[in-house]
Order: sequence, then structure tokens, then C-alpha cells
Amino acid sequence: MDWSRAKNVLIFTFFLLNLVLANQLWNDARETVGPNLDFTSLDVGTQQLMEQKSIQVLAPIPGDTPELSKLSYTYLNGEAGKRTELAMPVDSRLMFNRPELIQELEDEIQDIRDYEYDPLAELELDVQYGVFVLHPLVENRYPLFNVNLELYYSNQKIRAYRQTPVEMQSSGEAEKVLPASKALGRLIDNFLPAGATVKDIKLGYYGSVFNSDNQVAAPVWRFTLEDGKVYYVQMNGDVISPKTEQTEGL
Repeated sequence: MDWSRAKNVLIFTFFLLNLVLANQLWNDARETVGPNLDFTSLDVGTQQLMEQKSIQVLAPIPGDTPELSKLSYTYLNGEAGKRTELAMPVDSRLMFNRPELIQELEDEIQDIRDYEYDPLAELELDVQYGVFVLHPLVENRYPLFNVNLELYYSNQKIRAYRQTPVEMQSSGEAEKVLPASKALGRLIDNFLPAGATVKDIKLGYYGSVFNSDNQVAAPVWRFTLEDGKVYYVQMNGDVISPKTEQTEGL
């Protein structure tokens, strides 16, 4: 056997294998983090300020700008529902299997198929239960952040719920929403502190709550930070921080 020739063939084979593996790793890396690192939709000045303030955005910046109208909604049974025990507790793992969750609970919970689970919603509760929070969907897609369906769980079982059913209808003419990049730029330029990390960006509905059965909500971009703080940016650029319910305009 010509060992010199065999050695060269092996070296060349390993070289080609390394090229293939390197290309695969590069493609995987682009698919994993590419959308999160694409800030070209932001203004150059905003990108520079983002770097200066060490602000990170770990969520893709949505590019869709649908036409949406404002929303009016009415509490059907009073503003606050009562916590109700389920006749038969169900496995808490079903929260992550929506069809099975609906199948198990639709006989007890009104319109549960019209709700969407919000893993980022936080509620202060007693130590007896954990809680899953769901919001009703507008047009079967956009969550109404003001309204909650709460599922209470303990020992890996959903045991109770609290629901305040609402009736929703569009109000006014539909308009194209503010691009998420513009809303994010508004936050970076004027609101986000140094070192802030944006972990989620979601389009939905939100509005200040009044002491009335009739409420109004408008399309907003919700930005959730790593530390749990939430900002809602309205279509006119006004920013709402729900911790204080303070709205700050342009």
C-alpha cells in the first residue's frame, strides 16, 4: 500500500468534512440568532444609542403592520369574576397542549377556545396556588391584555379558575399599526434604562381601565423586559407603563 498517498487522501477527506461541518454550524447559528440580531429596521441613531446604553433585544422585531381598529368591550357579569373550583382537576401539563386543554375544560369554562395562554403575564397570588394567565383573542389572533382568564394550579393539577367574560366589538375605522421597529425606537430613545434587555415583543390590545362596565382598548405593541417590567406603545407613539398607569406622549 502507498501510505504516503493514503495519508494525503485522509487529510483531504478530513478537510472536506471540516468544511461541511463548519457550514452546517454557520447555518444553524444564523437560523437561531439571525432574527434577533437584525436591527437594520431601526434608525441609525437608535442603533448607536442602543449600543451606548448596552441595551439588548433578544426577541425578533416583527415586520407585520396589519390594519386594526380600536376595540370596545363590556363586562358581562360584573368586573371581577369569582374563583370557581373545577369539578374534576386536570393535568397542568395540558397548558402546553391547547387542543387537549380546550377539550378538557370547554364544558366548564365559557369560550375557553377563544383565549390564548400568556406565559409572560405575572400575578401576585397567595402561596397556595400558582396561576396560568390567558387573554381573550381579538380576531382570533390579538390578545386583549386587559382581561384575564386565570387557571389556578397546585401539585401538577389545574384545580380552579376565575373568569370575567366580556363582549367585544370593533370601534371606529381600521388603520395600519405603527411598525414595531418605530415603537421599539421610541422606547430605546426615551424610556429604556441602560442595560435593559427586551425579551418579548407582541402586538395586542390595551387601554386604561375605567370604573365602568364599558371599556375601550386600542392596538399596542407590548414590550416585556428581562426584569419583568412591561411597556405598551400605542399607535400614536404614546407609552404606557402599567405599573403606574402613566402615559407619556411625544
